[in-house]
Amino acid sequence: MTTATVILAAGFGTRMKSELPKVLHPLAGRPLVEWVVRTGESIGDRRPVVVVGHGKEQVQALLGERVEYAEQKDLLGTGHAVMQATPFLIGQADRVVVLYSDMPLLREATLQQLLELYQQNEPQGDLAVAMLTIVRDDPQGFGRVVRDGAGQIQSIVEELDCSPAQKLIRELNPGIYCFNGAWLWENLPKLKQSPKGEYYLTDMIEIATSQGQRVVGMQAPLEDVFGINDRIHLAVAATALRQRINQAHMGAGVTIVDPATTYIEATVEIGQDTTIYPGCHLKGKTVIGRGCQIGPNSQIEESLIGDDCRVLYSVLEYARMDRASEIGPFGHLRKGAHLGEEVHMGNFGEVKNSYLGPGTKMGHFSYVGDATIGRNVNVSAGIITCNYDGKHKNHTELGDDVFLGSDTLLVAPVTLGPGARTGAGSVVTRDVPAGALVYGVPARPPIPKRDPD
Repeated sequence: MTTATVILAAGFGTRMKSELPKVLHPLAGRPLVEWVVRTGESIGDRRPVVVVGHGKEQVQALLGERVEYAEQKDLLGTGHAVMQATPFLIGQADRVVVLYSDMPLLREATLQQLLELYQQNEPQGDLAVAMLTIVRDDPQGFGRVVRDGAGQIQSIVEELDCSPAQKLIRELNPGIYCFNGAWLWENLPKLKQSPKGEYYLTDMIEIATSQGQRVVGMQAPLEDVFGINDRIHLAVAATALRQRINQAHMGAGVTIVDPATTYIEATVEIGQDTTIYPGCHLKGKTVIGRGCQIGPNSQIEESLIGDDCRVLYSVLEYARMDRASEIGPFGHLRKGAHLGEEVHMGNFGEVKNSYLGPGTKMGHFSYVGDATIGRNVNVSAGIITCNYDGKHKNHTELGDDVFLGSDTLLVAPVTLGPGARTGAGSVVTRDVPAGALVYGVPARPPIPKRDPD
């Protein structure tokens, strides 16, 4: 039995009050629509069909060829939106699951239960729809599920059309359906326009029951079908997802000292026995190894951190730390920064587009940019690589075992050979040979003492 998914993503989302289409607003590291596409991919036997409209170019740029696109040029309701998927799916799937792009909390496990419900009832030959329902006191604008005296679902009545008695119904329709594919495409054209000129997908339920077809339902977890209409809803969903993400990491062997103040996006990977301290923000495709100490109050984005590293009160962006390296407090690794194994980078240091070799020590109050630094180099306090001459970024290269005296300025392009040394306060404007000592402004080798004879 083949399953296809249709994801409705054409609406304006005006209550977001944003120039960005609602379905592209980020949530825990992914746009809303991508959460739903991932869920659709997990249950479907073919690429999901995404019905696009407002912001279609941006949605297509995000999702690429992962999905097929049906365009809803005129936004005439949910039934009209599903009609646009007809050419893609008619005769192509036994079951068609309809999802909404603003329900990012819907889990694969819940949809699998819906598919199982469909499969259990399908052999009787009269099943048209299996659907999710919820029961709660606050209807939040959802339609009411109307059942007959025997408890069978008969129709869905939208809130605006409810009678006073129907408004008291607490079983609600979140709009997630699994349709019999052949029945859906045969009967979808029978939808009639509402007084507002729209075609409601909910009317398919009454069409089915009027034909003697069965509609079955199951209650979904309330959180799963939480829909996002505005930024308040977005924040509520973010809290729920953050809890899920943190719990998954803790279940895999990561210690999160205070989950309530720890923000980890869904794209982050963390190794076993790593500890995340309060106030940390881990973003993008960050990978953190085993046995690390991260935080407190550190922000790491799109970075690679090896095993046994330590990050304290620091910011990392598109950077890399190899095994047992450490940074902080108040360090900053900018794009292209790479700390080799067992590198120490102390407080108020900044590295950009540079490599620090294994065992190098960069104490504090220093800036290294566009540089390659060898092994076991001592970068004392106040070191600055003067890499920008007003037009170009220039490179600095330090060999192994170089010792830089405090407040040395390295005016790039410049190279210091292995074992070279600078005196405190030196301004190095020329290459320094291996093993040589220079000092002064500009830095020069010491003047040999004159022979008294």
